Amino acid sequence: MLVVEDDDAMRDLLVEELCDAGYQVVSAPHGRAGVDVVLGTPIDLVITDLRMPDVDGFDLIRDVQATRQAPHIVMITAFGSIETAIKAVKLGAFDYITKPFEIEELILVADKALKDRQLHRHIQHLQREVEGKYRFGNIVGESDGMQEVLNLVTRISTSEAFVLITGESGTGKELIARAIHYNSARAGKPFVAVNLAAVPQQLIESELFGHKRGAFTDAHSDRDGLFHEANGGTLFLDEIGELALELQAKLLRVLQEQEVRPIGSSKVEKVDVRVVAATNRDLEEMMSQGSFREDLYYRLNVIDVRLPPLRNRVDDILPIAEHLLRRHSEKSSPPRTIRLSPETQRILLGYRWPGNVRELQNTIERGLALCRGDVIEAEDLPQAVHETRDIDYLSPAVARRLSMAELERDFILLVLDDEGGNKTRTAQRLGLDRKTLYRKLEEFAKDSKKPEA
Repeated sequence: MLVVEDDDAMRDLLVEELCDAGYQVVSAPHGRAGVDVVLGTPIDLVITDLRMPDVDGFDLIRDVQATRQAPHIVMITAFGSIETAIKAVKLGAFDYITKPFEIEELILVADKALKDRQLHRHIQHLQREVEGKYRFGNIVGESDGMQEVLNLVTRISTSEAFVLITGESGTGKELIARAIHYNSARAGKPFVAVNLAAVPQQLIESELFGHKRGAFTDAHSDRDGLFHEANGGTLFLDEIGELALELQAKLLRVLQEQEVRPIGSSKVEKVDVRVVAATNRDLEEMMSQGSFREDLYYRLNVIDVRLPPLRNRVDDILPIAEHLLRRHSEKSSPPRTIRLSPETQRILLGYRWPGNVRELQNTIERGLALCRGDVIEAEDLPQAVHETRDIDYLSPAVARRLSMAELERDFILLVLDDEGGNKTRTAQRLGLDRKTLYRKLEEFAKDSKKPEA
């Protein structure tokens, strides 16, 4: 910490007492020297006098607050008044203490300030981790369909337009919503998510807009709604298709006016919120049936992001699975690298994944729990994945853009593996004579050894 005090005796006393209390302390005889120390040395806490000849405590606060890693500030003065305290705090001081004081009182305030700074650092670290997790480069999506989505989302992140994300359950709608937020100018503000299908209809209005004490039976105190909580940031309204018509009208008004009226209040309150909504329902069909407002649909659907189901993203299946395995390895102690057997990979590629990425994640977690060594075998996968792996082999092949020769190769090798490497049974099952099978296997082996162009 840094002690800034123009009185030599007081400065020496404070430095001595704070060093005795276990702190690392440097000092400066006036405000300008204090600013120079902060510019050249990592300082966590500045303890400064108010009245100094060249730069007073208020000017010091302003100058220190403008530095890149601004430390916390505690002001000491004999000229204590409520106006002085308010001004110091408004300028950015953490706390304020008046002379005369006991050194124990100063140590308590300093300790409190340092713990607060440590908490802020921890929060900033977590914020950076979260922002890094949702960078577009960290979202697994190698298929053409997901590349189109990521290109679109990259372009819209810098705008303030409302976004509607559609797709089947488990396709990663919230992941995309978070990526939009953390790659936008609102990244430093809150991201608030609510699943409207999980909130009872009678509580949704209070949940979104807040309420005043006594507005209804259980309203024992004022409560801010999620629009207030997300102020300055992004509000993610998941399962927007579950919202009742009456609430749709109220939501539309909030989106148009950017102001909310808590239940039981006669006053409206301004908010600054970007809304990203999502649904797995067909809102256009709901509009034709009269269960979803057309004006709300077009207000939300300024930009439409459609997430393809995993069965149409076969190129993403193994990369997603391997990403999940790497994440598990990073968390395990000691580090443990788990692989997928060739048969497991073929099963994963052949399954239709009705539960999409969420189901794939659950399947990999089951495999991690059941595998005996460092390889997830076919027997470690759920029975449902086994039962359907041969039902639709061609669709994944089409999605992977395989040629006829590649399709033939993959199919022959798959049957050979299924027959335990027995070439006679494989030839019989394929309707080929053994010589033809041997010739094809030799061709496959030669092709695999050819250097890439």
